[in-house]
Amino acid sequence: QVQLVESGGGLMQAGESLGLSCVGSGSTFSTLLVAWFRQAPAKEREFVAALSGTGSHSVIGDSKKGRVSISRDNSRNTVFLQMSNLTAGDTAVYYCCASPFLPFRPSEYEKPSFYQHWGQGTQVTVSS
Repeated sequence: QVQLVESGGGLMQAGESLGLSCVGSGSTFSTLLVAWFRQAPAKEREFVAALSGTGSHSVIGDSKKGRVSISRDNSRNTVFLQMSNLTAGDTAVYYCCASPFLPFRPSEYEKPSFYQHWGQGTQVTVSS
């Protein structure tokens, strides 16, 4: 069983940049596709970004391109999410998740149901 733990959330100011970390357990972490989703109150879980195990292939949610980057350090079993120019609309719980599979279709990257392992989430609140 893979365990994922997110960190780096908190209270941010509009215009600032956010850095989140996701640390995973287990020796197979480097083989996992890892993604970030977020969920605002009363809204559905929304895809942010995903990164393949080797870090060679990344997918960024359409509405976030230009503001978001995703990277990983497999020597530390860690995936990072960077988001710039925050607005109040970025307020949400941010979740890290992982799958041992790669999607057949690009649209599957953005489906929460594709991912088997989830962290508990970290709250990000952006004050304007």
